[in-house]
Amino acid sequence: MKTQTIHIAGMTCSGCEKSVKEILESLAGVSKAMPDHKTGKVEIVANQHITNIEITEALPKKYALLDESLQQPSKLKQLFPLFLIFGFILLSTGVIHYDSLNPNAMMRDFMGLFFMVFSFFKLLDLQGFQRSFKQYDPLAAALPFYGWVYPFLELGLGLCYIRNIVSNGILIATILLLGMTTIGVIRVLVQKKQMQCACLGSVLNLPMTEATFIENAIMLVMAGSLLG
Repeated sequence: MKTQTIHIAGMTCSGCEKSVKEILESLAGVSKAMPDHKTGKVEIVANQHITNIEITEALPKKYALLDESLQQPSKLKQLFPLFLIFGFILLSTGVIHYDSLNPNAMMRDFMGLFFMVFSFFKLLDLQGFQRSFKQYDPLAAALPFYGWVYPFLELGLGLCYIRNIVSNGILIATILLLGMTTIGVIRVLVQKKQMQCACLGSVLNLPMTEATFIENAIMLVMAGSLLG
């Protein structure tokens, strides 16, 4: 028997572990597979070497093989959807305010569009988002129902910003909402875990990187400046 170690991105819970385990153990020659969703590490015990092609073909699109022998996509390529969405939000904000560049009004509309667009992607697969979100958000981990309502809270905040209903209460709620998530993001980055970012739901398989922290930090700074 031979043991080989690979890394698979996209595993977010014990259910993912079970799914990956069943898939890999169905491959010819594999006697045992031991995945760990927290690290993305998978140990395979087999009577022959299992090739990357065999593993990749067996895995659903939700999961991605990150074995060191494969050329991993650059962070820029992985995060392209996030940057593209940010670009569209910035462009839309600029078009709305092209004739009067009022910084506070621009920040309100940017934040409104941000929350509405990001909540849309989360609502495409609410269950998948909740499953991923509770892996790193402290409040969602302690109170699972919070992950179910989070996209609706984002949507509500987005509507408030778009309609210019921006009281101190709305700004404080924004800071608390994003602040809690940012704590979880920092923990993941410090511990160097391989984890799927739930900022755009589970439809887009984005890795948790420094860009996630920067995205939250920008919104926190905007909320803080409007509050001040």
